Amino acid sequence: MLIEIWSDIICPYCYIGKRRLEEALAKFQHKEEVKIEYRSFELNPDAKVHYEEDNIELLSKKYGTSKEQIKAMNLQLTEQAKEVGLTYHLDKIKATNTLNAHRLIHLAKQFGKENEMVERLFKAYFTEVRHVGEMKTLIELATEIGLDQQKVQSMLNSNEYEADVRAQEQDAQQIGVTGVPFYVINRKYAISGAQPSEVFLKVMEKVWIEEVEK
Repeated sequence: MLIEIWSDIICPYCYIGKRRLEEALAKFQHKEEVKIEYRSFELNPDAKVHYEEDNIELLSKKYGTSKEQIKAMNLQLTEQAKEVGLTYHLDKIKATNTLNAHRLIHLAKQFGKENEMVERLFKAYFTEVRHVGEMKTLIELATEIGLDQQKVQSMLNSNEYEADVRAQEQDAQQIGVTGVPFYVINRKYAISGAQPSEVFLKVMEKVWIEEVEK
């Protein structure tokens, strides 16, 4: 069973969804037969690497709401994250462009470390409030999970994997993905959003019966 996940590492629901899917997999009796692959999706492909404004101000402008409303929304999201064991500092996170982070995930996949890289980027962004658009940060995070520093630096200084990122984003458009997280199982069943773990489990069980045991 293949589960493809379109996500962006600056998407708070994507990290929550990752944990909920992991909870479902822990209860799925055929979990050893499940392969998970991440697909690139940039929530804001035109984003700058550095912003002078803080994230509250940026979101307030983007949605045309008050800073108080953004803070209230962040508080609600923080509580949701806490329910799955995650610590969010949404009022302090550093908005940035995620193209290089996605390229880094593609590199990590070549060495069997895709999931570790995704997890490390999520934690760095939401929990540690690191600047995941900066080369220095990305190199540090990649070497932490065991990737070769020279290879990472060389890749980031090139345009390697950019075509792969764009191809996966194009794929998302063709499938009809308009928001993330978005999960596709065996290219046949779709789950949109960070659904409760029970939803993931039910769909996986349904797919197993229909696709494998038929």
